[in-house]
Amino acid sequence: IQGEDNSSELITKYRTCRRQVRECSGEADHHEGMSSDDELTPTEVTEFQKSKDNVLEDSRKILEDVHADFCDIRKILLKFQEWKEKFPDSYCDAYIGFCLPKLLNPLIRVQLINWNPLEQNFTELEEMPWFRAIEEFSDAKNVSEPK
Repeated sequence: IQGEDNSSELITKYRTCRRQVRECSGEADHHEGMSSDDELTPTEVTEFQKSKDNVLEDSRKILEDVHADFCDIRKILLKFQEWKEKFPDSYCDAYIGFCLPKLLNPLIRVQLINWNPLEQNFTELEEMPWFRAIEEFSDAKNVSEPK
């Protein structure tokens, strides 16, 4: 409960500070209730950006020691497609359809670390290389399966 008291005091302090800044700058078109208590200070924005950059830098290193055949979703799916075409019984017995999501999940997550659908110029999921590779694999799978 004491944490709640501190946060309401902090919110009141931020509101008072913003009001004083508006009054000093002559901003007369402000309407009560149109500002947010969730606004970040410049220091917080800088710290967030620094932290985000560190995460992105680390994410680039995750697969750097992995052979390209095992970190490229298109190449991985190509191997499974070849397996299915050459040894359909073995492929079916291995329940690959159930294994692929778990296998590809970490690779997709690494590619989505920097994805932000709230940004103005974000890339649609359907336009991402991993999505297209899975889509092509699924289309090839449906064509090769008997109906």
